[in-house]
Amino acid sequence: MRRMIVVAVREYQAAVKTKAFIISLVLMPVMMGGSIVVQVLMRDKVDIKDKRIAVLDYSGQLSDAATAAAQARNEEGIFEGEGAARKQVKPRFLLQDVEPTSDDPAQVRLALSERVRKNESNDIMAFVVIGPDVIKPGDDPSRAAIDYHSNSPTYDDIQNWIAAPLNERIQQLRLQAANLDAKVVTEATRRIPVGNLGLVSRDKAGNITKAEQTNKIANVIVPLGLMMLMFMVVMIGASPLVQSVLEEKTLRIAEVLLGSIPPFQLMMGKLLGMVGVSLTIATVYLAGMFYALWQADYGQFFPAHVVWWFAFFQALAVLMYGAIFIAIGAAVSDQKEAQNLMTPVMLLVVAPMFVWINVVREPSASLSLALSLFPPATPMLMVMRQAIPPGIPIWQPLLGAALVILATLLCVFAAGRIFRVGILMQGKGAKVGEMMRWVFRG
Repeated sequence: MRRMIVVAVREYQAAVKTKAFIISLVLMPVMMGGSIVVQVLMRDKVDIKDKRIAVLDYSGQLSDAATAAAQARNEEGIFEGEGAARKQVKPRFLLQDVEPTSDDPAQVRLALSERVRKNESNDIMAFVVIGPDVIKPGDDPSRAAIDYHSNSPTYDDIQNWIAAPLNERIQQLRLQAANLDAKVVTEATRRIPVGNLGLVSRDKAGNITKAEQTNKIANVIVPLGLMMLMFMVVMIGASPLVQSVLEEKTLRIAEVLLGSIPPFQLMMGKLLGMVGVSLTIATVYLAGMFYALWQADYGQFFPAHVVWWFAFFQALAVLMYGAIFIAIGAAVSDQKEAQNLMTPVMLLVVAPMFVWINVVREPSASLSLALSLFPPATPMLMVMRQAIPPGIPIWQPLLGAALVILATLLCVFAAGRIFRVGILMQGKGAKVGEMMRWVFRG
C-alpha cells in the first residue's frame, strides 16, 4: 500500500508541476468555449457596405411599402448608441424598383440574375420578385409567390427582413378589400406572450411568495458546463495514461519499477495519481465557474448541491476510463496501435454529447433515466440531470453511482490483468482477442 501511495504522489507531482499542465489548464476552456468568445468579440465586426436589392413588383402595390420600410430601417434600425457615440453596426438596405424587360418571366429573372453575378460597380446583390396575385391568390400558386434571389445563400438578413413589411402591406390591402378596419382586426388578433415562471411557494413566515421568472439560458448553460467540464477533466487527466505507460514500456522503465512493486499496485498508483490531478483541475474550474456566475449576478444558478456528486462521479470516471487507457498502453507496442484501440473508447467518452439536448429538455423522462444509468455515460449525464431544477430523486444518483462503481471495479480488474501481462511484452502489440484471454485466464 505504501508503495502504491508513493507512485500516486509521484504521478500527481509529475503532472501538476509541468508547464504543459498549466498551459492545458488555461487553453482547454479557451478551446472549448473559444467560438463563443470569438462570436462575442466579432459581433460588431460586420460588413456595413450598402446592400442594393432590386424589386420586381408584378402586383404594383407592394414595392412602395418595402422601400418606405427600408428607409425607416436605414435611419434608425442600423445604429447603436446615442449622440456622438452613435455607431453604424448594420448595412443599409437600398431597394430599387425595376420594370420587366420582357414578357417572358423566365427571361426577366435571367437578366436580373446576370446583374447579380456581374455586380458591376456594386450594382445589386439580390432581387425580389413579387407575383401578380399575392393580394388575392388564384389557382396558380406561382403567381402568388414572393421569391428572393441571391448569389449568397448563407446571407439571409435581407430575406428575413423584407418578409415583414411585404406581408404587413398584403394584410392591409386584403382587409381594405374586405371592408374591415385594420386597427380592429389587429387588436382582435393580437397575441399575448406566455410567461415562463417557476413555482409558487411559502417562505419561512408562511407567506406565499411570488413566482420568479425562469432563466432558461442559465438553466441550460450550467448543466452543459458541468458536462463539458467533466469531459475536459477526463481528457486531461486520464487520456495521457496511454502515452505514459507506453513510454515506460518501450524504454524498459517498467521492468525496473516492477522489480520493486507488484504490477497491480503500480497501475493503481498511476490511477490514483490521475484522480488527484483530475480533482485539482475540477476544483480550479468550478471555482472559476462560481466566480464568473457571481460576477454576472447569476450566483443563484451555481449548483452547489451537485458539487460533491460531481467530484464523486469525476473520480469514478477517471478511474474507469484511466484503467482502460492504462490497459491499452500496456498491451500495444507503438503509438499507432494505441490510436486504433483508443478510437472505440473515445466514442464512449463523447457519447453523452450526442444525447445531452434530449436529457436537458426532459431530465425526468424514462429515456433520460435509462441513458444516465448506462455506466460509461452515467458520470456526465447524471450530474447534468441533478443540476437541472428541480433535480431528481436521490435513488437515481445512488443507483447510478452503484452501477459506475461496479463498472469501474470491472475495468480496474480487467486492466490489472492486461497490465500484468502486457507491460513486459515487447515487439508486436496484443490484439483484442488476446487481451480478452488475459482478462479471463489471468
